[in-house]
Amino acid sequence: MEKIVVITGGTGGLGTALIRRLVFEDCRLAVTYLLPEEAERFESEFDVDEDRLMLLRVDATNAEAVNSLMKDVADRWGAIHALYSLVGGWAGGRDVEETDDVRFERMLDLNLRSAFYAVRAVIPYLVETGWGRIVLVGSRAAVDFPTGQAAFNISKAGVVALTLSVAQELEGTGVTANVLMPSVIDTPATRQSLPYADYVNWPTPDEIAAVAHFVLSDESSVINGATIPVYGGA
Repeated sequence: MEKIVVITGGTGGLGTALIRRLVFEDCRLAVTYLLPEEAERFESEFDVDEDRLMLLRVDATNAEAVNSLMKDVADRWGAIHALYSLVGGWAGGRDVEETDDVRFERMLDLNLRSAFYAVRAVIPYLVETGWGRIVLVGSRAAVDFPTGQAAFNISKAGVVALTLSVAQELEGTGVTANVLMPSVIDTPATRQSLPYADYVNWPTPDEIAAVAHFVLSDESSVINGATIPVYGGA
């Protein structure tokens, strides 16, 4: 079966690694980005043939834009079978008492609202096909709550709650929902933000993408409502 896959925030490290695995399979991929430099980097690596791989500029924190994205993809290709919601960001350095409204809202926008809007918008299309996959990205911080990054912890805990809620709501429809739980991902941006960290045992985007790729398969149908640790040695 050809799978129609929407990947929000697909031009980052994890998204790029995942697309490398999917682009030669029986899939059509709709990949969103926001900043022009993301598109330039993406197009330098992939041959963007809009019959197989569409690159779309979408603000994933805008509900109307996300609704339009799902409708446009379904109208063009006839269905949607899977959503990978990969939009996200990190902001540390603040405990709850020190967290200002701007930082808190930014983390909610990037990590939780982007996932919520995408999931809410895609559900009718997945249910209509009778087969679907929803894969979100949480964080180990959603279960062990390290200090100094309260807004991030809270937003990622919300992503876990969203996943588990949807998994129960969609039982029996053929659609599953699961959440990947990285500790830290070894990307250039992460190394830059944590210049003195020991990154030797950090999981790579490709290693995590391998797990995300499996969740798209028919063999993963028995996995629903799982928080999947992808900690590596970190």
